[in-house]
Amino acid sequence: MPKLAIIADVHGNICALQAVLADIKAREINDVVNLGDCVSGPLWPRETMDLLQRLELPSVRGNHDRWLGEAERAGMGACDALAFDRLTSAQIAALAALPPRLKLGSEIVAIHGSPRSNVEYLLEDVVDGRLWPTDPGRLRERLGATTAAVLLCAHSLQARIVNAHANLLVINPGSVGCPGYLDLTPPAHVSEAGSPRALRRAAAGRTGMAG
Repeated sequence: MPKLAIIADVHGNICALQAVLADIKAREINDVVNLGDCVSGPLWPRETMDLLQRLELPSVRGNHDRWLGEAERAGMGACDALAFDRLTSAQIAALAALPPRLKLGSEIVAIHGSPRSNVEYLLEDVVDGRLWPTDPGRLRERLGATTAAVLLCAHSLQARIVNAHANLLVINPGSVGCPGYLDLTPPAHVSEAGSPRALRRAAAGRTGMAG
């Protein structure tokens, strides 16, 4: 069965991206999808964008990708401002033009956050300043009328696989390039992957996992 490598939240960390791509190649996986938040980070936004553009991966738009194209430079956070200053106007426009949702074949849908918003966590809730797995009721509410067999999401940086119900598998591959962050937007919280290593998952159709 063909395998699909899922990457997300590179956040301008080209070294981590190169490590993940090397691992994908070693596993002889030819198809890769990128779930967004490509370049906003304190490291190498231009170099990362140059590499991603050469790869021409099917990609969805993350919240930071969207903000680069929508926000005024003066109002940006430090990581978005760094990316804005180092990318070309054409690269910024390319990120802003990425689709919020991709359908991969007949059974797999890719998004960044939740089906409702690219700034909403799908599989987690903020509890006492940290991210914790959400309960089945909230997950069903966020999924809405999603009918895919496999839903790929990102945004929280936390690798997680959840059987939402009998016919829907939700996969968050974690972050390639950002193992943690502090978000001061109320309710303020941290997200920690628990490992400094670049992460990836590979989904084999709708029936199994590899990697």
